[in-house]
Amino acid sequence: MMRFLLVALVAGLAVAQPSFAQAPYGGLQARPVKALSEQQIADLKAGRGMGLALPAELNGYPGPSHLLELADPIGLTDAQRQTVRGLFDAMKAETIPIGEQLIAQETELDALFATREATAERVAAVTAEIGATQARLRAAHLRYHLSTLDLLQPAQVERYAELRGYRAGGAGGVHHHHGR
Repeated sequence: MMRFLLVALVAGLAVAQPSFAQAPYGGLQARPVKALSEQQIADLKAGRGMGLALPAELNGYPGPSHLLELADPIGLTDAQRQTVRGLFDAMKAETIPIGEQLIAQETELDALFATREATAERVAAVTAEIGATQARLRAAHLRYHLSTLDLLQPAQVERYAELRGYRAGGAGGVHHHHGR
């Protein structure tokens, strides 16, 4: 009886395993830019952060877009709102062209393979450009998180963290720091 159960268990596990016929990337070949989803392309074109600034965001450096969304419950003054709106507009003006450049570079990489013109040297050159562009985009988003902190009072930073779900009501953690 025990042997039968063991055989049934092993057979059940074998059935539960995905077959090799299921391609994990099936359907992605239809993407205009193979390495980017439609959502990623839309985010890049809109200058959205896409999680690129998480080290800042999760360590108590709020981003301009979320600050504007939470302006009322955080208690932003009119002057703070105006400054944050200016930062938000500047961030978009800076990051949208970088995002467009990244889309163009990913399109170029895709075309190298689609046209069978990919060589180790060309792929290395294009991927190095993509890496540099990704770094510029991330640095830009992180820099705007740095810019917001000096505008806020410590209680506003704490309230932001609570509203974003990073911290239970008032339980320590975020340290307000003036200067860079």
